[in-house]
Amino acid sequence: MASRAHPARGYAYIACATFLWGVAATLGRAAFTGRLLPSGEALKIDPLILSQSRTSFSFLVLFVVLLTQRGWRRLKLPKADVVRFALLGVLGVSASNYFYYLAIQKTNVATAIILQYTAPVLVLFYTVARGLQRATPPKIAAVGLAVVGSGLAIGTVGVGGFRLNAVGVVAGFLAAVAFAFYNVAGHSMLARYDRWIVLLYTTLTASLFWLFVNPPWKLVAAHYSATAWGFLLVFAIVSVLAPFSCYFAALQHLEPTRAIVGSCLEPVFSIVIAAIVLGEAVRPIQTLGIIVVLAAIVLVQLPDRRGTDSTIVEPME
Repeated sequence: MASRAHPARGYAYIACATFLWGVAATLGRAAFTGRLLPSGEALKIDPLILSQSRTSFSFLVLFVVLLTQRGWRRLKLPKADVVRFALLGVLGVSASNYFYYLAIQKTNVATAIILQYTAPVLVLFYTVARGLQRATPPKIAAVGLAVVGSGLAIGTVGVGGFRLNAVGVVAGFLAAVAFAFYNVAGHSMLARYDRWIVLLYTTLTASLFWLFVNPPWKLVAAHYSATAWGFLLVFAIVSVLAPFSCYFAALQHLEPTRAIVGSCLEPVFSIVIAAIVLGEAVRPIQTLGIIVVLAAIVLVQLPDRRGTDSTIVEPME
């Protein structure tokens, strides 16, 4: 039986997901800068394999756990929903990941993140166009603050912060579209399935897509060490399996606009964790960005007085 949706619980799940993404970002920096291993050696892992392995390992771990607990019959899907999950996995998660890394390659991290975090604007436009909610002043302000705050937090203001490149800008925008898509589509699928099934088939279809892009023999040819594969397994759990399970749980309690504005906590946690663990300095402009993002999250929670917001998905446990 479905339990009652609780917005406060939804934001707790958002905090959990974004905190884990922040941990993953710091873990990645430590590994690639030689600050993870005692030897000080950096792990040389191709970004494509990093993206592929974290999705595939997440699927394999979750599949074994769910198969053991539920059995094969309870994991089967109606044929009609296979296509929906394929779209969610490929056009949502995989596309967001791929275009984000492409944007980083062609521009820089700050530019890629700020372009991807225009996704709250797209979600608001979509839900308003579909009549799912009203474009109230608090929501418009919250979405705008979330985008601006993310930009300030990651340091796009200042010398070398923002770098334009035609391919990179297009890739960053496509990453935002994909991010917005899996927020809206994921919210819809959670009305029919519990979050573990949604996560299982999303990672499955994303993994199959990555196998098409980067076949298994290329993985073997990379000749990674046992240490590198161990890192990839841990990274998969920290960056995909655990945070996405929390994020999909949040989408059961929050409508997409509120959830995606809350996701802007990711750069905030990344900055704070990196400052504590790696000793990276936090500039005043970044502190201002953190405050602006927190203000956006508070503002987006304000209820619509006319009560015309989209219905929250009833959580299935």
